[in-house]
Amino acid sequence: MEFTFDIALKNRAIFKQFLEQFTLEQLNTVPEGYSNNIFWNVAHTVVTQQLLVYKLSGLDMMVSDDLVERYRKGTKTEGDVTQAQVDEIKGLLFTTIEKTIEDYNNKVFKTYNEYTVSTKSTLASAEDAIAFNNFHEGIHLGYILALKKNI
Repeated sequence: MEFTFDIALKNRAIFKQFLEQFTLEQLNTVPEGYSNNIFWNVAHTVVTQQLLVYKLSGLDMMVSDDLVERYRKGTKTEGDVTQAQVDEIKGLLFTTIEKTIEDYNNKVFKTYNEYTVSTKSTLASAEDAIAFNNFHEGIHLGYILALKKNI
């Protein structure tokens, strides 16, 4: 799992760079032909990791219900975010992964409610969810790179 966690941390570092290198206006821009912006994609990955790993393990998440409602699967950008909201997500980028590593090493993940993702793979354990999450975040990295060319 060490390699899997290393990938997660490196991907989050890339997301952090996006949040820091773009202006608030750029982070909020939804280019023509798209339904979401760069910020939504980053926030969505934070929320999804918590849902897949913690919620489906029956454990408390580090993200609020409000964040879940705004950025879960099936949502889209619903207006501009503030710098404070960007800072909140930036703060969660690493703390969520670091807590997952700590909890994994402490064997906190004991049960898991199986879940079939949109690619038709069934997650049967927290380990499956952690591995799949890297794939999911890679997809959203691709979306962000496409958005970047259009803002």
